Amino acid sequence: MPDERTPGKRLYAALEKENPLAIVGTINAYSALLAEKAGFRAIYLSGAGVANASFGMPDLGVTTLDNVSEDVFRITSVTDLPILVDADTGFDNPALTTKSLQEAGAAGLHFEDQVDAKRCGHRPGKILVPAAEMQDRIKAATDARLDDDFAIIARTDAHAVEGLEAAIERANLYIEAGADMIFAEALTRIVEFRRFSEGVSVPVLANMTEFGKTPTYTMDELGEAGIEMVLYPLTAFRAMSAAALKVYKTLRMERSQATLLDQLQTRDELYEILNYHEFERNLDEQLANVKDTS
Repeated sequence: MPDERTPGKRLYAALEKENPLAIVGTINAYSALLAEKAGFRAIYLSGAGVANASFGMPDLGVTTLDNVSEDVFRITSVTDLPILVDADTGFDNPALTTKSLQEAGAAGLHFEDQVDAKRCGHRPGKILVPAAEMQDRIKAATDARLDDDFAIIARTDAHAVEGLEAAIERANLYIEAGADMIFAEALTRIVEFRRFSEGVSVPVLANMTEFGKTPTYTMDELGEAGIEMVLYPLTAFRAMSAAALKVYKTLRMERSQATLLDQLQTRDELYEILNYHEFERNLDEQLANVKDTS
């Protein structure tokens, strides 16, 4: 049965059931089904995922609100899992962004406190906006949401630019403006996560993206440090991409997929994820009804 709760309520329910809550990146609707099959309670759409996977472009502010909303809608059309969405710096209109992502079925979003010409949170050269400007983004978002449970998350990149204490100070200003949660980006030590969680009054999200500034801490380590959400934004996408490149190279060199068969998802496994046979039965019933009325 479809879950009749709002997406935001589903997210908060997941937070109550799992601490810390693992949130996995899903770059499209099918990967969202895979995450659901694996038992995850919440999923995520990364801005880099949209740029990289949907457009073959780097995550340097090249995608639009419409691009992101379309991918969100495709995902929420196939799963009731609550999805958090990377809304970059608000696409020049945080209120419209909030409204559009709610309409697409998102459970929440996060804005970051970089300038519009943003950088990846684990790359050098980040430039922050004044804290007051980020507060305005948060206020615009909270005013625009239709569901009070739609999560407004403030991401701060200040640790790399201004230091840990300045990042915590900014986070508290964002909470004053209405942020429901804080995304502490690119921390480098577990003691910093502990200090951050102790320094704010709302749930803190830790980004466990690979090959960046943050070591790959376990969920247990982060939970002990007071972190309530752990994000794996592109882990599956990186694995998929590496596997696909291997397949393409093998096909090119060996001119056959024979040596790859034991590594491939089977047709039956695909059909199970897609609930193929139920769709097929429904189609057969529709065709039978058409014949009966003709």
